[in-house]
Amino acid sequence: METNFSEKQLGDAKNKSSEKILRKCVHCGFCNATCPTYELLGDELDGPRGRIYLIKDMLENNKPANENIVKHIDRCLSCYSCMTTCPSGVNYMHLIDHGRNHIEKTYTRPLYDRFLRNFLSWVLTSTFNFRIISIITLFVKPLGFLFPKKIREMMNLMPVKFPKKTLPQMTLYPAEKRKKPVARIALLTGCVQKVISPQINEATIRLLNRHGVEVIVPKSVNCCGSLDHHLGKEKKSKEVFKNNITIWYDEYLNNGLDAIISNTSGCGTTLKDYGFIFRSDKDFKKKAKKISELTKDISEYLDGNVKLNFIKNKKIEKKYKIAYHSACSMQHGQKIHKEPMNLIKKTGNEVIEIPDGHICCGSAGTYNLLQSDIAKKLLKNKISNIEKIKPEIISTGNVGCISQISNATKIPILHTVEIIDWYTGGPKPKILERI
Repeated sequence: METNFSEKQLGDAKNKSSEKILRKCVHCGFCNATCPTYELLGDELDGPRGRIYLIKDMLENNKPANENIVKHIDRCLSCYSCMTTCPSGVNYMHLIDHGRNHIEKTYTRPLYDRFLRNFLSWVLTSTFNFRIISIITLFVKPLGFLFPKKIREMMNLMPVKFPKKTLPQMTLYPAEKRKKPVARIALLTGCVQKVISPQINEATIRLLNRHGVEVIVPKSVNCCGSLDHHLGKEKKSKEVFKNNITIWYDEYLNNGLDAIISNTSGCGTTLKDYGFIFRSDKDFKKKAKKISELTKDISEYLDGNVKLNFIKNKKIEKKYKIAYHSACSMQHGQKIHKEPMNLIKKTGNEVIEIPDGHICCGSAGTYNLLQSDIAKKLLKNKISNIEKIKPEIISTGNVGCISQISNATKIPILHTVEIIDWYTGGPKPKILERI
């Protein structure tokens, strides 16, 4: 794609990076073929190629975003399916991030939209705030008919009961029965995940400890910053990024870290991008690069770094038909697809891929809350494809997908690490007790 940035514009690191990305695009349209919103809406501007043109026009001409541009950019799921399809290696992820930041700087959203986006940022990045809103929702829900549609939908999705934790909250979880651990890792426990699905972190810790890996959970690391990053809240997200980078890098230097583990693929994708985000920051460039290099998804780490001890237990000799849902941030964002399935296969169960598995389920961070109509259609299609293959269990690597899919099917869905924990000596996941 031909570009016309001025020398002055290219003096800005963001423009320079985006210009390189734009030049790789050859207008082929392969990206549209796998774009969920283009598939549903059929509008060129609701596909990656159209959005690329919109972003190029804004950046090149240094013009503010308008209502039409915002509508089409907001409809992007950031599923990155287009990046998997693109034959030219266009890094759409970095371009859409730049576009969103430009929108937030140059466009004044309607008051209601600003309220919703700020509210979600406030609630979903803090476990304390999330619990407070959950309690309020419990009492306000009967009056839901008085609220606007989006608020009602958010209330319906808001859990009012949370699973009990089975592990004590500690900073250090030592490896079992070992004087010296085989590895030392830092675990990102997430913000909302540790409230609505604490069993995911607990399964991760048990599994790693059982295999000789020491796990640390620094108290000052909570959110990865991904949610604000994708909302275009550049300043707020960078504050979170810098906090995390500083804490993990100091731990790496002072006590040693073999890896930083994420068991939420959306978070892991952002952590692996810290190096790019701070590429021009002299104070954080080196640190951010190292944090990105250390980051691994839990399935990636288990598959490549841990010799798993699978056990034979009469109570789990039944073989299950497990459908693996490959989260977009996993298969497209991190290019991890076969590893989780390889792990599940080692349990002796049958693993099946979901038809059109490259298409998003509609969760996508806050997308199912802000773009609920499109998200519902994507969810309906996803459930239809899952139910075609009649699995007994659904497995995935992202809590957002778990929450989204569980709202529309009775088939139990759980994190891949819960299955591996069970088959290596951990407890049977509670959600499977009914099958």
